[in-house]
Amino acid sequence: MSKNNEEVVKVLNQQVANWTVAFTKLHNFHWYVKGPNFFSLHTKFEELYDEASQYIDDLAERILAVNGNPVATLKESLELSIIEEAGKDYTAEQMVEELSNDFDNISKQLVNAIEVASDTEDDVTEDMFIGMQTDIDKHNWMLKSYLGK
Repeated sequence: MSKNNEEVVKVLNQQVANWTVAFTKLHNFHWYVKGPNFFSLHTKFEELYDEASQYIDDLAERILAVNGNPVATLKESLELSIIEEAGKDYTAEQMVEELSNDFDNISKQLVNAIEVASDTEDDVTEDMFIGMQTDIDKHNWMLKSYLGK
């Protein structure tokens, strides 16, 4: 594998790890959310973990397409991810706040990932990352609006 491919696989795997942890965190929030906004948040968290699942699959398949090896264990994902596991007993507002912070961090990391893909002239991966960042920024705008920010 070329040095360029190694860099692309590295940033792709970073996102596989992030979304693997986020997927579990979103399930946690989906199951444990309580309060007057239960119905809307329960539905939103399900929408987001479904999207996270699709990201994981698309990213891993892209890694395989460029002859890399995707992160495929929870241990690897937890070690590599910038997302922390969720605890218990969060209020609905704390869940949304934490998720918004996670999306801020993923979006910032995607700026670098887009640059890496661009520098290596991997237009397909670059496009994937741009699409992800667009979706995440939109979701995050909605989460911040929910929080009144």
